[in-house]
Amino acid sequence: MPTFTPRSALIPSITADQRSLRLKRIRNNRQVMTGGIILLVIILVALIGPFLSPSGPYETDTANRLLPPSPTNWMGTDNFGRDLFSRVVSGSQVSLVVGFSVAIITSALGLAIGLIAAYYRTADRILMRILDGFMAFPAILLAIAIMAALGVQTENVIVALSIVFTPYVARVVRSSALVVKEQTYIESLRAQGASALRILWINMTPNVLSPLLIQATFIFADSIITEAALSFLGAGVPPPDPSWGNILFDGKTLIFSAWWMTVFPGLTIMLAVLGINFLGDGLRDLLDPRHRGTRK
Repeated sequence: MPTFTPRSALIPSITADQRSLRLKRIRNNRQVMTGGIILLVIILVALIGPFLSPSGPYETDTANRLLPPSPTNWMGTDNFGRDLFSRVVSGSQVSLVVGFSVAIITSALGLAIGLIAAYYRTADRILMRILDGFMAFPAILLAIAIMAALGVQTENVIVALSIVFTPYVARVVRSSALVVKEQTYIESLRAQGASALRILWINMTPNVLSPLLIQATFIFADSIITEAALSFLGAGVPPPDPSWGNILFDGKTLIFSAWWMTVFPGLTIMLAVLGINFLGDGLRDLLDPRHRGTRK
């Protein structure tokens, strides 16, 4: 009977000093703190914003259409008299849900595909060629094609973007897993008769989580931008449901006479993506040893 070393013996315990050191490194990382604060503020506004809005995102008042920002309507009103702040806040809920859902789905699929491709050479040849085919198309064009086949719905946006971005996550996981696969302890486990399932999910998975987490944050940001682009082009969230992209579309012909219809949703997209990218860059500096000490 082959004997295996208990996993608890292979993983050193984390002392209070180590936890304190990690928290200190996180606090000292300006990108993580800046990105985390920006993202936290956007999430809080998305949660409590509807309670602060003077009206709902669907309520029209044609007598007060295209009003500039004021104490009553903080971001003004749109071409149908709807409160723009309420619609931007509601659009932030859509964008955050889409971005987070796509990041979770692509992480799960990319982890499974990347590990299998790294461990089995035959599967690697087949899966990587399929993923290369998906990556040959620009992300926005492939997303539009998938949306044309599935139909214009918020749920289909999540499905389309998950298909588009999974190859990128799978390649990151595969490259990390190939390095782990050649480690001595993996060879030792094979020699002891450990099953492939045990090696993949118990021994290799923890070692690819850091690059997976970093990639997931960038996928989160890319999903928000791509969803906004799809909605702007009419292939994303269908009107009258608010989305940052279709709010921009409503204001594109009024950019000079009603600047607030493009400036405020555009700034919100910029802040959200900037915050998530800051967070991703900071996590990369913290989790990837090759980047430690390269920035001050």
